[in-house]
Amino acid sequence: MSRVQNQVPEQNSPQDKESSWIGELGRTIILSVILALGIRTFVAEARWIPSESMVPTLQKYDKLIVDKVSYHFVDPERGDIVVFSPTETIKKDNPNLKDAFIKRIVGLPGDKVEVKGERVYINDRPLQEKYIEAPPQYQYGPVTVPPNSYLVLGDNRNNSYDSHFWGFVPRDNIIGRAIVRFWPLNRIGELN
Repeated sequence: MSRVQNQVPEQNSPQDKESSWIGELGRTIILSVILALGIRTFVAEARWIPSESMVPTLQKYDKLIVDKVSYHFVDPERGDIVVFSPTETIKKDNPNLKDAFIKRIVGLPGDKVEVKGERVYINDRPLQEKYIEAPPQYQYGPVTVPPNSYLVLGDNRNNSYDSHFWGFVPRDNIIGRAIVRFWPLNRIGELN
């Protein structure tokens, strides 16, 4: 015959409850920080626009979400707005420039790009650009975009420190693609 003993649950002291609550809060904070850093490092991050080089598409101080995942599965395309680390040429010419850049991809690997007569030409055909502030007032090229590199220009063509000054962006320098503007509230929306 088995015996069942009545067990009286242990009473937790107020001190045990307090340390349990503090421990749980600490674990929650640590997990939240780890998740936030993981998401920012590998998935998406917020960025703000420091200049007028992408006007009219992006205004100075707009805040964006940058997708850092999709380019692991697909190649960047013409028209994508990308965030990238400064190239070696930029670092050499401007050692103090360390912040990421944001520009629009115009030339893909193997493309012949030329700017003349206030138009951009890709492989001798004019590029249709409804997103620029004004036609470019400079001549550039012709140049051929090297493998694993991209030619990028700001939408504010005449006021943008971009590929026509310093050359091509290596694929490895691309951090991600700007996908959504989340500030200011009256301009929230997807970026095309």
